[in-house]
Amino acid sequence: MNKVLKIATVLTWINMIIWSLITLMAVFLVLASGTVAALIVLIFPTAIILHSYASFQLQKSIKNPAIPLNSQTSTGIRFIGFVALFAGITTLIPGIGIVQHPQEYLNQLQESLKSFQEQMHSNKPLVPPTIAQIRLTGILVALIGLSVAVNVNLNFRLLRWYYFLRNNSNNPGEK
Repeated sequence: MNKVLKIATVLTWINMIIWSLITLMAVFLVLASGTVAALIVLIFPTAIILHSYASFQLQKSIKNPAIPLNSQTSTGIRFIGFVALFAGITTLIPGIGIVQHPQEYLNQLQESLKSFQEQMHSNKPLVPPTIAQIRLTGILVALIGLSVAVNVNLNFRLLRWYYFLRNNSNNPGEK
């Protein structure tokens, strides 16, 4: 289980850093757009950040049994974990789709670049990315989503392991 703990710790750090940056950029975009309704977009990235924070608390309690895990933290790992798992899967699936069908994504991107250029009244042509760059983007998006999904599953296992160890240490004579 120590190997699972190390992998979960690394994935938790990766998720915390990447999704904090994504959330920060999304906050700036929402503030720049001026629409408060766009704040709904921040639910999924913040769920991943909250799950990562709760996972750090769990990992700290596993590494040092003298530090008990708060009951709200375990509930947070479970409930927010399902939201984070949903966000990870909804990130993973488009990443796989981009890798499988890069030409369709390129066509959509070219249309949106063309309309953006018309809105900005710019004469300077925007250069669309190559198929290789689109596939690389799809791979990165899929890896980010996979990182979240795997991390949530590992932390569910670690939470079960934590309660198993805690119950066995409280009841050593019962069998």
